[in-house]
Amino acid sequence: MPTPPAHAHHRPSHRPRLAPLPADPDVVVIGAGAAGIAAARRLVARGRSVAVLEARDRVGGRAVTTLLRGHAVDLGAHWLHAGPINPLVRLGRARGEPLRRAAQESHVWVGRRPGRPDEAAASARAFALADRAMTAGAAEAGPDRPAAGALPPSLGPWGARVALVHGLVSGLPLREVSLHDFPSMEYGDNFFMAGGYGAYLGRLADALPIALGSPVTRIDWSGPGVRVETGAGRTIEARSAIVTLPVMVLREAVAFAPALPPGTRAAIDGFRTGIYEHAVLHWPSSPFRGADRLASIVGGRHHPPGLLARLDGTPFHYFELDAPSAAAIDARGGGADAVRRFVRAVLAEHFGHARLHDLAIPAVSEWRGDPWSRGSWAVVPPGHAGARQALQAPVGGRIWFAGEALSRLQWGTAGGAYEEGTRAADAAADAL
Repeated sequence: MPTPPAHAHHRPSHRPRLAPLPADPDVVVIGAGAAGIAAARRLVARGRSVAVLEARDRVGGRAVTTLLRGHAVDLGAHWLHAGPINPLVRLGRARGEPLRRAAQESHVWVGRRPGRPDEAAASARAFALADRAMTAGAAEAGPDRPAAGALPPSLGPWGARVALVHGLVSGLPLREVSLHDFPSMEYGDNFFMAGGYGAYLGRLADALPIALGSPVTRIDWSGPGVRVETGAGRTIEARSAIVTLPVMVLREAVAFAPALPPGTRAAIDGFRTGIYEHAVLHWPSSPFRGADRLASIVGGRHHPPGLLARLDGTPFHYFELDAPSAAAIDARGGGADAVRRFVRAVLAEHFGHARLHDLAIPAVSEWRGDPWSRGSWAVVPPGHAGARQALQAPVGGRIWFAGEALSRLQWGTAGGAYEEGTRAADAAADAL
């Protein structure tokens, strides 16, 4: 048996009360992440019977909240991005959920000292200039090209930092990301959820008919409906199916009979695996002050792509790992302890070993090694920009796909997954 990813050893802070599956569902939903929860909620609201099959022993997919030293900490999704269009922000406000706006202030640390005001201002100008250039480039109707080509040469010495951070939040270095698919990376209207994003999704799953420990291995759509088989020996028949699994899982772990149409299969296979991991730090003597603030650490031999300091005003921080950092760690054997050694080496270079006397790293995410995720999100490489829209089309009038990979404006986010789950549920209900 493969070694479970490090985050799988931490238990979720909220476990919803789940309903039993109906005997003869109208729709079977595969996956109980944000998209699957959204689809099930919408189908129930529309009076359709639904059965949800989830491979893990919990709901939430790549969003899970655990308790560390009594504080709720997200080990996966933690930003509620794009507040004005994010359905989970809108729903959270309607439910009275404890949303808080993400701080826009950030720290700049240069070498072993805090950045000067002029350095912080230069960094902010470089990011603003790059964001405008890349957003404008994405709006062009010309041939698709790598997002790296849109970075203006006028960024100066901060250009490498800008490319590093945008590569982190894109999931791959910008040379491997489609410019046509590149969204604005503005941090202005983002939110956090007190008590954790994963716990919020868990509350949304309360009373839904979900069977845990039921990984789907085969979907037979040769007849008038669908027949779904699981590795746990369960078989579900329904009139239609909504498949919300990550495309990285769809590529290798689920068989379709008959095979998917060539265009659908090509859309799935063309995605790249995005990597965005983080180590959770408990670091009371961290030099950073102010809740929920990003920190840019520049100079020196190590170049950490991201740090989110003082989560909810606590001593917890996120040390974020991009795809190149994760690949380098994996090449040296990988594992959570290797991540911990890397984090300590980077922080020691910039802050000194003495400053780390009270540093603990109680949790590390490994979504790239999670068999039910196989990565953090789906990335569109240059030349594949139409894949998200292509997957929104139903297959045979009875199979719909949903998930963050299908969202043009909110890809890589739980909000985008939730929106796509709702869209697919409406389409399936209309077809019924």
